[in-house]
Amino acid sequence: MSYSTEPVSTPTSARSTRTRGTSVKVFLVIWLLLIGIGIAATYWYSHHLQQSMLSTLDAKWQAQTNAIKADYNSKLSSLSKEVSQLDSKVQSFNELLTFTKDNASNKTDNSNKLYTQLDEVKKQLSTLQSKMDLLK
Repeated sequence: MSYSTEPVSTPTSARSTRTRGTSVKVFLVIWLLLIGIGIAATYWYSHHLQQSMLSTLDAKWQAQTNAIKADYNSKLSSLSKEVSQLDSKVQSFNELLTFTKDNASNKTDNSNKLYTQLDEVKKQLSTLQSKMDLLK
């Protein structure tokens, strides 16, 4: 019989390579699973931050828009009051100009009642003055 010096493979060494190969595979699967969970959590958290930021910006935008609207409405109402006051002043000024224009002309303007009344008073005064002259 010949004795060989080669190591004889025993079932335990084959078993340890299988166990080692299986543990490496399990380790890689767990590692990939953890990486996938990390990526998914990062995506979810960034999406959550984006939504939170958008809602905050929307609330600020609405508040600023409402403040601008209120300011615009108050300025518009004050301008409206000023315009109505200016309109009444312009109308009274136009009436005064019309009256002055009517007084400057020799024609009787039927649209201006005051001028007509003044013209009648002038005529009556001139008539009375002529009668006074006759009585003297």
